[in-house]
Amino acid sequence: MKHFATIRARAAKRKGGDAELIALLPKVKSATALARMKDDRVLSDMTKRIFSAGFAWSVIEKKWPGFEAAFLGFEPKRLLAQPDEFWEHLAGDSRVVRNAQKIMAVRANAQFISDITQKHGSFGKFLATWPSADQVGLLYLLAKQGARLGGHTGAYFLRFIGKDCFVLSADVIACLRDAGLDISENPSSKKELRIIQDQFNAWARETALPLTHLSRICAMSIGENYGPAPLHSRSNMVEGDVP
Repeated sequence: MKHFATIRARAAKRKGGDAELIALLPKVKSATALARMKDDRVLSDMTKRIFSAGFAWSVIEKKWPGFEAAFLGFEPKRLLAQPDEFWEHLAGDSRVVRNAQKIMAVRANAQFISDITQKHGSFGKFLATWPSADQVGLLYLLAKQGARLGGHTGAYFLRFIGKDCFVLSADVIACLRDAGLDISENPSSKKELRIIQDQFNAWARETALPLTHLSRICAMSIGENYGPAPLHSRSNMVEGDVP
């Protein structure tokens, strides 16, 4: 396996220097900041990622004020108190994207967040205490206990709320394979995901960098080389040197 210094040097050269590279790295919330997150904001971000999957993200962003109003500010207790008719009506509400399955996922995830909160005080506190070194375990929990949080959606959710994590975009996978990791072009098995986790953990020990930064640097070290403007405009979006 390549030392991460080699990957970082390649990324820095592509971006015009190490200072320019650092300026493109997304922010990572501290455990304290994560613990302060309110459950309604967690459900809001979770829902945005679910509705963005397979859809134009810009459209979802533009409609988001309507989503907030339609889903009662995403307060889990209020949503869980609503009757079936409330949810049936949302399937025809023009303020949201009228996808019945995704709408019902909001109801299921309101219950998921409420259950976690009962055990940990809040969903943010739960995330704050989960070790980044076991991201694979956290993604498995999101996929198993949450609704429509499997695949890439769970990782995107973690990235957007500021939880330290890697995202397996095509560029990140290409970087890992180029570095010598024995994984497929579309790793999805528990074995491959654990191999990837172990490698990111090793690079974290080597560099003292968070997984988020390791992941983004990986993405910027390979593939199409976009300029800083599009990267700044989507600074917390999925990994990949893409606009």
